[in-house]
Amino acid sequence: MKKNILLIHTGGTISMQLNTETGGVILSAANPLAMEIDNIQQFANITEVEAFNLPSPHITPEHMLTLKMMIEQQTATNHFDGVVITHGTDTLEETAYFLELSTNYAIPIVLTGAMRSSNEIGADGVYNLMAAVRVAAADNANDKGVLVVLNDEIHTATNVTKTHSSSVSTFQSPQYGPIGIVTKSAIHFHHAPLARICLPVDAIRKKVAMFKIYAGMESDMLHSIATLGYDGVVLEGLGQGNVPPALLTGIEYLLKANIPVIVVSRCFNGIAQDIYAYEGGGKMLKDMGVRFEHGLSGQKARLKLLLELCSG
Repeated sequence: MKKNILLIHTGGTISMQLNTETGGVILSAANPLAMEIDNIQQFANITEVEAFNLPSPHITPEHMLTLKMMIEQQTATNHFDGVVITHGTDTLEETAYFLELSTNYAIPIVLTGAMRSSNEIGADGVYNLMAAVRVAAADNANDKGVLVVLNDEIHTATNVTKTHSSSVSTFQSPQYGPIGIVTKSAIHFHHAPLARICLPVDAIRKKVAMFKIYAGMESDMLHSIATLGYDGVVLEGLGQGNVPPALLTGIEYLLKANIPVIVVSRCFNGIAQDIYAYEGGGKMLKDMGVRFEHGLSGQKARLKLLLELCSG
């Protein structure tokens, strides 16, 4: 018996077309994926809705919350065995992680996208969508959290990131790799997440800033955070989570103002941890009250802190 899959469109390259006159990739008034729905129905019974039609750089946490609430509403009134979301690739990993943190479903929620617009040679959107639907309809995809499926690979929302600006194999999970693959005949998982957390949120009421740390960075921008009304800060630290000593006054200022400071590593591999005891080193930061997030990128640590603050 075919599964029932909720398909939510949000826009992005997967729903765009190449303008042959100008060479620019533009939004299409009619989603090109809609023309392929009959081909996709062979894998599942599809219920198709459009949340919005936006390039992914336009997506905000408020849009992510809208998606979360749409999933809740649809699954409360209809029986669905899985959810697939088409999304632009630039911020796909952030929407995926937002949903990973804010939902707690046994059924799979799968995000997919495309690196080539629908009328380009080698367009990958329809293929990726079919693969995502197949994963969402697979029994062994249950209880694995929010997934990202592109290029025949299955990644967790927590670990996946866009690593190349234009390659179709852009989505990778540094250090961990994909948790499964899509073949012509089956969906294969070779490992699964150990645990999940859920941060229920019903509104975005807070602001969290993020800074990539660089050599010689000063504290002036950190001092401005409280004035600008931010409620938290994430720092992509050097190496295992270290900062230039000139930043210490700014970090201390934020902590005294009860603005949480989170440190992650700006490196693709490895984790941030409180190892070095020199001035600006991770051990000093930990002793000051800075929190370390292990294995998260800056953009994902920002979303986690934002949801923590919004959920109380």
